[in-house]
Amino acid sequence: MDEDAKPLLIPVGGDEVGAGVLNIQFDPEDFKCKRPFHIEPRNIVSDPDNLQRATNEASAMNKRIHYYSRLTSPSDRALVAPDHVLPAQEEIYVYSPLGMAFKVQDCAEGYGKNSSLVTIFMMWNTMMGTSILSIPWGIKQAGFTTGICIILLMGLLSLYCCYRVVKSRTMIPSTDTSTWEFPDVCKYYFGSFGQWSSLAFSMVSLIGAMMVYWVLMSNFLFNTGKFIYNSVHDINVTDVVPGTGNGSDRVICPGKEVPGGNKTLMSFSTSDGDFEEFERWWNKSNTVPLYLIAILLPLLNFKSPSFFAKFNMLGTVSVIYLIILVTLKTARLGFHLEFNWVKEDPYFVPEFRTLFPQLTGVLTLAFFVHNCVITMLKNNKNQENNVRDLSIAYFLVGFTYLYVGVLIFAAVPSPPLRKECVEQNFLDNFPSNDIMACLARIFMLFQMVTVYPLLGYLARVQFLGQVFGNVYPSIFHVLILNIAVVGLGVAMAKFYPNIGGIIRYSGATCGLAFVFVYPSLVYIIALHREGRLTWLALAVHVFIILLGVANLIAQFLM
Repeated sequence: MDEDAKPLLIPVGGDEVGAGVLNIQFDPEDFKCKRPFHIEPRNIVSDPDNLQRATNEASAMNKRIHYYSRLTSPSDRALVAPDHVLPAQEEIYVYSPLGMAFKVQDCAEGYGKNSSLVTIFMMWNTMMGTSILSIPWGIKQAGFTTGICIILLMGLLSLYCCYRVVKSRTMIPSTDTSTWEFPDVCKYYFGSFGQWSSLAFSMVSLIGAMMVYWVLMSNFLFNTGKFIYNSVHDINVTDVVPGTGNGSDRVICPGKEVPGGNKTLMSFSTSDGDFEEFERWWNKSNTVPLYLIAILLPLLNFKSPSFFAKFNMLGTVSVIYLIILVTLKTARLGFHLEFNWVKEDPYFVPEFRTLFPQLTGVLTLAFFVHNCVITMLKNNKNQENNVRDLSIAYFLVGFTYLYVGVLIFAAVPSPPLRKECVEQNFLDNFPSNDIMACLARIFMLFQMVTVYPLLGYLARVQFLGQVFGNVYPSIFHVLILNIAVVGLGVAMAKFYPNIGGIIRYSGATCGLAFVFVYPSLVYIIALHREGRLTWLALAVHVFIILLGVANLIAQFLM
């Protein structure tokens, strides 16, 4: 397996001959970090005067460790060498075939630790996904004032439940939980039901995100191709839809007939037949989603996602560019809000709407980091700052959502268009010939093409690892799973290209388990076993569970 073939030794400070003793450290997240193993002598030391000979006892210990590791496949933890056959920390050496040894540094320190700043922005970048594009639409569905309040309240509630996830391991007595993730905690409290249900809900979040990505990639690829075609053939205006403004300040209302809206005609430098042929082969729902298969299906079958992980910073670049785009567009368009309750106004902006649960469903996924927060905080250099760093990350996420959502909703669109024109993907409110919006689509398209295989890899590891005990049982198993996932994405892009709907359904479903139910139940059970459960704590956490259930039910009733 690629995961087992990756080097466990990390040279620090250069490895040229004569550079001195090699500083050998381990990845602290690797469950085999304390296992001695054979390496070449040149990878141990580079100064012959510092060589150490391995004792017969140490060599025998090394053979015992390797015996355990070869009894089963490397991906199976069932026969990983137990602690009682491992040497003490101060006695751990790396051994070479020639009998030389090098003392290993403490696994808990060194490589893989992040500063608080890196940890905060890593969590910020993880939560800043595609949901940011639907926040203005969510505010429209909830009402302006109600939408702002819901973003603040959902942020606080998600933060508290995430805090309960982080603390869940520490409330298990007499058990080493240092390597546990939250599904392990669920398995401890709820048995196999907790293990398999947490897997199911985690798969819902991953598959839901992948379907949203396919819809958005189809959208961005379609608009990018349309922009290129129009530029090459000198088509001046591309959208025969209601709109306001001119040039780079134009805002459109796609798919809606708005009384009084200005419609702009197109001028061509090519024949109508060529344009009709282009539209037939370059269709947002019928052809473009199929073209993506040729690009993404082969990438999903890679054994290791390390190549795509290097492009993770593109997510930060895309979000920063979106913030710049929102700021500049708002500065040019201005605010268009009408709150006059006295007289009837067709452009009145309601401050409360009964569709507000649609925003709560979107926000459940928008603030969702609960299934991987333990992993991210494990690498925090200062573990005592975990709660503080988690709180800061949630504050930054909430502020970013408020900034983008409020500004876009306030500025887009202006009369004679109404706020009902705000799209589930707010970039659709800008025409395909808008250069700034086109750059945003290109940025996000490239980012999603690199992130999509990572999501597929996570889904594969979780599903195949649990079902078959092997994250890559065969190319046949992996191909069948990937074809099914891609098929769902293509079907959504063709028949239900509503990212707001997909986000709120998948968010409310996976959030029911990871955000509302399991963190609260685990805390209630832990307090009960310790004899510290009070009626107030029970009432508060039962109320949180009921909120999650109501949130899920409301999505299917709206």
